[in-house]
Amino acid sequence: MNQTDVKRSVTPGVRLGRVSFMWRPWPVLVTVVLAAAAFLVFCLSIGVGDFPIALPRVIATILGRGERVDEFVIMDLRMPRALAGLVVGVALGVSGAITQSIARNPLASPDVLGITGGASAVAVFLVTVSGGVSALVAGSVGMSAAALAGGLGTGLLVYFLAWRRGIDGFRLILIGISMNALMQALTAWLLVTADIRDVARAQAWLIGSLDGRSWDDIRVPLWCAAVLLAVVGAAAFQFRQLTFGDDVAAGLGVRYSAVRAVMLLCAVLLAGVAVSAAGPVPFVALVAPQVAMRLARCPTPPLVASGLVGALLLIGSDLVARTALQVTLPVGVVTAAIGGPFLVYLLVRANLRQATRG
Repeated sequence: MNQTDVKRSVTPGVRLGRVSFMWRPWPVLVTVVLAAAAFLVFCLSIGVGDFPIALPRVIATILGRGERVDEFVIMDLRMPRALAGLVVGVALGVSGAITQSIARNPLASPDVLGITGGASAVAVFLVTVSGGVSALVAGSVGMSAAALAGGLGTGLLVYFLAWRRGIDGFRLILIGISMNALMQALTAWLLVTADIRDVARAQAWLIGSLDGRSWDDIRVPLWCAAVLLAVVGAAAFQFRQLTFGDDVAAGLGVRYSAVRAVMLLCAVLLAGVAVSAAGPVPFVALVAPQVAMRLARCPTPPLVASGLVGALLLIGSDLVARTALQVTLPVGVVTAAIGGPFLVYLLVRANLRQATRG
């Protein structure tokens, strides 16, 4: 390789004062395109309904220059549902990207690790068990906070059980799958022993849906997600150094154990926020980081692009669920139809890779 080839192969760097970073045009271009696509689908989702609104009118209303009728329909009736889909999609996409990067395994998503299962189990417990302490907790804390606490507790338990002089991706996956099975068994037992009316309420929530969302339902998840994403953004630069290994990261001055713990905590809380806002929507956290990684041509799932793919996937699935059939489907049905085959693809690909190495 001559000197010219070496210069071409080196990624250009940019320095702003004491801060320096590598400039990669393709991932930036992919991120911008994904942001534009997510905004377009977001506006299309708002315009669909019994009172259709054209895309230019939707954009004008969002920018504060719409008519009064459009403002009422969009801002009061449809915006909460669309924002819920945006927040949940971004939260699940970023959460999945963090867990897959830490475990270095494409199967390490909040769905597989039992985080969403723990949040669901606590929420179903509050729905199906009436009276006593549960009624007091449900009334004072609320379903969203209870689901968030359940996801946090399950995620921390999985992390501590998987810890053995560090985090091994394979061990984390196995313990997560076991914890997820335990949470699903607990949820099933609660549904079997509960009143039929409570079961109907819990089952509708367990599928994952954005129906009937109001500003009161999304206000707390929106602020929680904003704070957590800010923390993730602040720690993202040091987190990226962990891809080179703990020894290299330590040589660069990164406290890798603390950074990994903070990012994993944020991933767990983001998954809990998503579950509290829309229920356990399946496979978004699994699919979004892998799609973003392939689109951006990155060795690990990019955080921003993963969040945008998650938002695009969830809002698009909700749009399909409302328009594909005459009967409105829960968004979780559509994401499961997309994520199920993708999970099979990842498993087959992993088996083929192991067979090739063997």
